[in-house]
Amino acid sequence: MDELGAVLDRRSFAADSGGYGQLIDWGESFGGKLTFGIEGTGSYGAGLAGAVRRRGIGTLEVMRTDRRDRRLRGKSDTIDAENAARAVLAGLATAIPKSADGTVEMIRQIKVAKDIAVKARTSAMISLKQVIVNAPMICVRSCSRYRRWRSFTVARRFVRAR
Repeated sequence: MDELGAVLDRRSFAADSGGYGQLIDWGESFGGKLTFGIEGTGSYGAGLAGAVRRRGIGTLEVMRTDRRDRRLRGKSDTIDAENAARAVLAGLATAIPKSADGTVEMIRQIKVAKDIAVKARTSAMISLKQVIVNAPMICVRSCSRYRRWRSFTVARRFVRAR
């Protein structure tokens, strides 16, 4: 989109590092000042925001358009891209996205990994409890006198014995 809001071209690019590079090259091919308005720079737009920032191009965080506009115009990536560009041109997008690097980002990544591990552990515990509950009576009696971790060890012996 040019400075007057005229759409210069419409293209689609893959949502990966190769596609981000193609998008940036395509944008630079028009010349002039280039600024990217990106929605969701802290989540699904983080990859594109990082690629644009590494190339030294301006990036602004764009808020999602209101529901009324989405209902009237429809929902598509092309419409979202036009709305983001219009928000940048109108001066509605002024937030500079976080750089997503440094100590805080490393801690966030570790927390995400921990949360996933805790969720997987909880799921495994629930599954193992169901195995014990639905197991043959001899296995249930053998496991019932032990604490939780010990009962899983005993249940594992029964599974191996089969």
